[in-house]
Amino acid sequence: MYQALKAALKAMPSEALPEAVLSLVDQAETTEEEIDIEFIQQDVNELITDCREGTERIKKIVEDLKHFAHPGEDRMTETDINKGLESTLNVVYNEIKYKATVTKDLGDLPMVYGFPQQLNQVFMNILVNAAQAIEKSGEITIETELVDQMVEVRISDTGRGISPEHLPRIFDPFFTTKDVGKGTGLGMNIAYNIIKKHNGDIQVKSTKGKGTTFIIQLPADADPGEAGSPDPAMTASA
Repeated sequence: MYQALKAALKAMPSEALPEAVLSLVDQAETTEEEIDIEFIQQDVNELITDCREGTERIKKIVEDLKHFAHPGEDRMTETDINKGLESTLNVVYNEIKYKATVTKDLGDLPMVYGFPQQLNQVFMNILVNAAQAIEKSGEITIETELVDQMVEVRISDTGRGISPEHLPRIFDPFFTTKDVGKGTGLGMNIAYNIIKKHNGDIQVKSTKGKGTTFIIQLPADADPGEAGSPDPAMTASA
């Protein structure tokens, strides 16, 4: 409407307009050139779209953080493993996005009885380690399926791999292959204890220079009374 008004004023004979009006039109055109109004008109829709996408992503991250943390959860509940993986993946997205492309093949799984926060901690430790094992760029693959009434999660990376002599110690407390000051050596030990606490199993397969795969198995539809109460130490960060 402003542009139409300006065009209508400029179309009128100059003697028909007060000097003050002509001066304002000139000032408006000067300001348009200074702020590059045409570019703003073209760019503003893209900016608003980007802002909307950003706020939607923030909303998703907050939702995933809530699901990841499960504050106050002190008892076993039915847990959706696929949902836990998705939430954890979003939480650690910044650790991964510059290093690896992620491929997911999530099967149709039954619910698992467990402590969701602890299981998400396991997934986080493995995913962060996978990203850190990739030096420049690579791939991380997440697969889930039901195998002999066990929910199986496989997380693979194309990183530097683990030396054969280190594999037997990978779940030992305080053992780490990272540089001094870059790892506590507790992450995989915590993951091991959490999975065992859920009456499950965790294994690792690795080829030096080619990558590593962690295989987690959890009993499907297990009796929620089979495991004990949560151990605060289990939630420690890697």
